[in-house]
Amino acid sequence: MAHDKIPKSHPRYKSLMIREKLVEGFRRGLVVPQGLIAHGRGEAFDYILGERTHWFALEAERAAVAALLLAERPVISVNGNYAALAAREIGELARLTGALVEVNLFHRTEDRVRRIYGHLKDHGVPNLMDPECEKTHIPGLESMRGIVCVEGLYKADVVLLAIEDGDRTEAFVAAGKAVAAIDLNPFSRTAQKATITIVDEAIRATRNMIAIARDLKGKSREELESIIRSYDNRRILSAAFKAMLDRLSYAVERGFL
Repeated sequence: MAHDKIPKSHPRYKSLMIREKLVEGFRRGLVVPQGLIAHGRGEAFDYILGERTHWFALEAERAAVAALLLAERPVISVNGNYAALAAREIGELARLTGALVEVNLFHRTEDRVRRIYGHLKDHGVPNLMDPECEKTHIPGLESMRGIVCVEGLYKADVVLLAIEDGDRTEAFVAAGKAVAAIDLNPFSRTAQKATITIVDEAIRATRNMIAIARDLKGKSREELESIIRSYDNRRILSAAFKAMLDRLSYAVERGFL
């Protein structure tokens, strides 16, 4: 179904538009088939959450923005799905926080990296790491995802990533980096290993963080540090599990009517 054939009155309009963005990204060589599968898995969790942002996600998003603003070398890591879904939003968040933006892929080819880089550049994303950057490898990460820019992800102290695999999150944390991860599946290794876990859909989460960044830009360092000190990721994950359990329990009791 083409974009212009989906009526805005359709009850699944937003979800269908997201799917169309990914399909278009696949046709343009930004998204791989495995990325479409990953999206379907995340969408299932979003159904359970009621396809909306919960308080625990907003709290994590606020902590993530505070961490980016406090960081000396913040980096937003972008894969094909994230680029296809939220290029403009990534650009605005990078502008507000001063974060670098680096393309990093599990199913990596240099052609695909350049395509995603071009897509981000076409959407006005600032602070982009050039695909021809000096590269190195993240210790303990054998996949192609371990290839990073020396002046980007390798030296980053805070990393924001979305729709990721857990081994890279674990490797980043082991390397002493704080990782804020957008992941609708709180059971995933990414969600469990991240410093800050944002259980929310990627576009919603990034738009929320843009609004939060505009609010926090004027805050003092002490106020931002207070946000980080009061943040408890275990509590946030527990709240996400409880929200899912409550919604499933309601469905069992009421037949989801």
